[in-house]
Amino acid sequence: MSKLTDRLAVCSWSVQPAGPQELAARLEEIGIHRVQLALDPLRENPKVWDATEACLRDKRISVVSGMFGCVGEDYTTLQSIRDTGGLAPDSTWEQNRRNILATVPIARRLGLKLLTFHAGFLPHDQSDPQFGIMLGRLAEVADVFADAGMNLGFETGQETAPVLLEVLQKLNKKNVGVNFDPANMILYDKGNPIEALRLLGDWVRQVHIKDAVRTKAPGTWGEEVPVGTGQVDWRAFVATLDAHHFAGDLVIEREAGQQRVADIRFAKQTLERIAA
Repeated sequence: MSKLTDRLAVCSWSVQPAGPQELAARLEEIGIHRVQLALDPLRENPKVWDATEACLRDKRISVVSGMFGCVGEDYTTLQSIRDTGGLAPDSTWEQNRRNILATVPIARRLGLKLLTFHAGFLPHDQSDPQFGIMLGRLAEVADVFADAGMNLGFETGQETAPVLLEVLQKLNKKNVGVNFDPANMILYDKGNPIEALRLLGDWVRQVHIKDAVRTKAPGTWGEEVPVGTGQVDWRAFVATLDAHHFAGDLVIEREAGQQRVADIRFAKQTLERIAA
């Protein structure tokens, strides 16, 4: 298994690039030449992003995985994202389905083997009619990527670890696993991320390196903070990954703050100290 520091990457959307050249420049500045690439810009604005593959290859930057979003998502409050997130809303399902089908050839062109996304809030009660609807949609999306030889990672946070595990077991798709984001467990107030990782560890295909502090007002967002300054116990996190023989990528994500490049460099340094 390669060293942890050799498996670090950066989420492309974290550095807010206007195009592939700017993405490459910011990765150079950070000192990490591996990236999880947001695929929606390539689908929505090919005129700007069609040069991505050549640009990253010229800079010797490898794309470790892809990410796609869902239309209509509103992250203003926990309730708004519960209502609008992922594949759950009937009003956006067909458009999301079309977008996913259009994403597959982009991912294939880039040679990707793993795609991640937020599936949406998963019902806790299997007798809830929405549970069957969501399971059917998740199965359809999983099969689309399986047919293309790709794996799919559901991002953690919008439900507790036991609920996500139950869905994964019920879905029973070999190409489906977890993109584990410990900060999301805190931001959504869905449990202890280390305990969640112990439960889901065998399903983890990739992790996001992100930190947060829990809300003091139930029903509201927690706060994302730079890695190493929040409530994720990073030494315990890395030890738990090692206990599950995790050999995948650790992708640094920063979705808040005005100095994201500096924060990502700080996250890199934090992981390097732990791995030393």
